Amino acid sequence: MKKRFTFKGGIHPPHFKKATEKISVQRAEVPQTVTIPLQQHIGAPCEPIVKVGDKVKIGQKIGEAKAFVSAPVHSSIAGTVKKLVSLDSSTGSKAMCVVIEADGSNEVHEDIKPKGDINSLTKTEIIQIVKEAGITGMGGAGFPTHVKLSPPPEKKIDSIILNGAECEPYLTADHRLMLENPKKVVYGLKALMKAVDAQNGYIGIEENKPDAIEVMTKTVSNAANIHVVPLKTKYPQGDEKRLINAATGREVPSGGLPMDVGVVVNNVGTAAAIADAIQTGMPVIERIVTITGSAIKEPKNLIVKVGTSFKEVIEQCGGYKEEPGKIISGGPMMGIAQYSDEVPVIKGTSGILVLNKKEAKIPEPQNCIRCGKCVDICPVNLQPLFISQFSLKRMYDEAESYHALDCIECGSCSYICPSKRPLLHSIRMGKREIISKRKKK
Repeated sequence: MKKRFTFKGGIHPPHFKKATEKISVQRAEVPQTVTIPLQQHIGAPCEPIVKVGDKVKIGQKIGEAKAFVSAPVHSSIAGTVKKLVSLDSSTGSKAMCVVIEADGSNEVHEDIKPKGDINSLTKTEIIQIVKEAGITGMGGAGFPTHVKLSPPPEKKIDSIILNGAECEPYLTADHRLMLENPKKVVYGLKALMKAVDAQNGYIGIEENKPDAIEVMTKTVSNAANIHVVPLKTKYPQGDEKRLINAATGREVPSGGLPMDVGVVVNNVGTAAAIADAIQTGMPVIERIVTITGSAIKEPKNLIVKVGTSFKEVIEQCGGYKEEPGKIISGGPMMGIAQYSDEVPVIKGTSGILVLNKKEAKIPEPQNCIRCGKCVDICPVNLQPLFISQFSLKRMYDEAESYHALDCIECGSCSYICPSKRPLLHSIRMGKREIISKRKKK
């Protein structure tokens, strides 16, 4: 086995992946109705370019990105636009949504056609294809990919790292993608490398996925400048700055970005989406989702159309086997709890996790005992106990002085705290207040 790479700090939560890690990806049934939010990404929301009564086809653009940090949105089904309405999204905020009712034709838009080959496309053309396909971070963050591929001229990118760590418990979507479509992942990586003139490509995979390491290593065996990096199984190994440090030894400075050290990081799912956009012309209209948890009757990995309700996806997994205690978009560490199963799947929905009432019960927090465990395991070398206390007391300037904005919201501190303090929740609240205050200034 190759040397395992890792980072300082981190935790070792149970994996809980056995329910789906051996289950091949299946295609979910086409929904009768989809609710597609026009903001599924970090940045400015899209503006609708369809109206009620319009007929739309699969892959047709329905939301136009007017700002640079934004990404267009496309229809995942063929049908009729029934509503343009502001609704709750799985991101935890309201968004303007396009509600489309299927007509059964499954007609694909005429603009959906292959865009060429990596060798024949210029770097500018690749970036434009990525932009027009509405590709965002498929690992859950949702940052528009074309923005990452457009650094300032003085920021020279020499390495692209694909995140195949999938360190979040329960989730296996990326694992199955690498096993079942490794060539697509590598094709997308090569496109990313050409787009920024990067000489080196890395694919980071945790050692608890030896089959994925083997498959991907075999797939890149003829590419001298692409390397599979086995990573020590530890959470949050998949955070981009931890991944950069593990794969290259470089450290992104406080407040800095990966491009500051010559690196761009993308999820393996993002690379596969880029391959689809180039090879078939299809924008992001669907994704692999892991549906699992103690309250799910038949856990699965499904390819789900964007806009499908969580409820409908869960029903295709046999429904609930007992009353759900918590429904989470994503994983248990960084995912977002939902108040309802009527919210739609979006581009960043990597998982739907449903826990029973016993597992979902939140323990009563006790007083901080100053044990320092949260400091020891923080992968960013922060002091979560102090940032949390300042946030709870609304002392946001003090929280900022303790580098609250450097927090990656991985939840390791809350997990390790023996007093079960709501560290992540309070720090997240403090960060939002700090950012809001900065915007007002």
